[in-house]
Amino acid sequence: MTDGSRIWTVPANPPKPTELADAWSRVVANAVDLMGASAARPLKGESPLPYDPAAPARAFSEFAAHLLTNPAEILKAQQQAASDWMKLWSNAATRMTGAKPEPVVAPERGDRRFNDPAWSEEPAFDFIKQAYLLAARRSLEMIENAEGLDEATKTRVEFFTQRYIEALSPANFAFTNPEAIRKAIETGNVSLLSGFANLLADAASDAGLVQRRSNEDFELGVNIAATPGSVVYQNELMQLIQYAPTTDEVYKRPVLYIPPLVNKYYLLDLQPKSSLIRWLVGEGHTVFVVSWVNPGAELADMDMADYIRLGPIEALDAIEKATGERSVDMFGFCMGGTLLAMALAYLQGKGQSDRVASATTIGTLFDFSSLGTWATFTEPEQLRAMERHLLHKGFMAAQDLQALFSAVRANDLIWSSVVNHYLLDREAPPSDILYWFADGSHLPRAFLLTYVQQLLRDNALTRPSAMTIDGIPLDLGSVKTPLLAISLKDDHVSTWAATYESAKLFGGPVNFLLGGSGHNAGVINPPSANRHGFWVNDETPETAGEWLASAEKREGSWWPHWQSWLSQDGKAEKVPARVPGEGALPAIEPAPGAYVRMRG
Repeated sequence: MTDGSRIWTVPANPPKPTELADAWSRVVANAVDLMGASAARPLKGESPLPYDPAAPARAFSEFAAHLLTNPAEILKAQQQAASDWMKLWSNAATRMTGAKPEPVVAPERGDRRFNDPAWSEEPAFDFIKQAYLLAARRSLEMIENAEGLDEATKTRVEFFTQRYIEALSPANFAFTNPEAIRKAIETGNVSLLSGFANLLADAASDAGLVQRRSNEDFELGVNIAATPGSVVYQNELMQLIQYAPTTDEVYKRPVLYIPPLVNKYYLLDLQPKSSLIRWLVGEGHTVFVVSWVNPGAELADMDMADYIRLGPIEALDAIEKATGERSVDMFGFCMGGTLLAMALAYLQGKGQSDRVASATTIGTLFDFSSLGTWATFTEPEQLRAMERHLLHKGFMAAQDLQALFSAVRANDLIWSSVVNHYLLDREAPPSDILYWFADGSHLPRAFLLTYVQQLLRDNALTRPSAMTIDGIPLDLGSVKTPLLAISLKDDHVSTWAATYESAKLFGGPVNFLLGGSGHNAGVINPPSANRHGFWVNDETPETAGEWLASAEKREGSWWPHWQSWLSQDGKAEKVPARVPGEGALPAIEPAPGAYVRMRG
């Protein structure tokens, strides 16, 4: 047994009285802050919850009713559980003799909750771990194998069950986490006292979520969102940033990026070494980026049509004034790609399709029929709760949206921080991508209602003319603009198979590229890192599976492949470099601008 796995070791250096006093002082001070925050909250006015709290009970009731009419499923699950427990008890008894049998169940690849050696080397903790993993596996299998249960109910039950399973992990509790026990002994319980102080501080915050404590490592415009440039245009919904060139010549056709509304644009401009925007500038592109405003109740009536007109369309007008170029290459990420597609259909309907020479979407859905886990939140009762909340408040707060995304990836975004901050009092390492994730934006009422009702619920973009902007019907099938649809293989937000099906809605030439990793991390893939890899295929067969089966796997980053597609293998026409503010549009302020700094 390694020294690192030993639990019951008396500390060589017990805590000093001053350390205990400091820890208790933090607990008391943060408790006072929490009482003050709790007393002030009712004065702000309570709004209806943005979700239906009865949803889990409703889902489990429907599942219980299904099981009562299918007793054979219960009997099968009981038999499997009895077999599992017999094997587990047998293994435990064998370990008492000093042997070390093969485990009955092991954590899945990538599950970091049980990395501490004690989870395997200490028999008691190994038993706790395996018992938990067996219960989790059989619970989810029982749902997955429920014959005759409708898919909507199955999705909801599976989602809520997974969240409960994640919350009940023995790694999340002080008395069943060997690392937490070890550190508590080593520090004379100072770690738990300090962790309790952290918990009280988080409870007093407006977000009400476990907070990372390394945000001071990043500063907008200094070491994150720091690519040089200027805001050259703005309206009530967005600022348009033009980036300063680093080459003597640039490609004649500018590039315009449309980010999602729910997160700020600088996922693509994190630290300089991983900034896609800085890399594009270095490749000789004139890059423009839309930076959305962080809306409050004053913009509650801004609809999706307003965001199309005042976002991509006005950005195109501004770019033409700044550069003299009518046509641009446009790309969008996630929801930004959906807005891009709608803008293309709008321009097609107006006879102005020449304004966009090529389009690239990254992790984007247009067909919302396969939402997977996210279908949990399109239940009618959930939508009515959200609508009541929006009608009262005028917008969906960034904190509520962050809580939603965190719940979907709770192990990574909630429980790992709970363990680090509350049980271990361990400072989180600096993370630019998590800093960006926490720096979210609100969504105005009218926009979100349209997005949920027409896109998520009615799937209107899959039907010609089912949506209109200013009376112009939107038809993705009429769009002939060349499209490169980029997806990410481990995407948990927009599954790559669903994005493949979505891209087939377009009427023009469509190429598909599949990058490695997930929804956010897969986008941040600089060539210098030489990781993840990607797949390409000149054909677009009927299904995503067929596409992947005949695709070519390439190593490294997909960025150079995309650059080659944008620049026509580097043969596209070039012009002298353009400096922000030297065209018809004067510079308003340095990048990253004021809108990205707005906090709700």
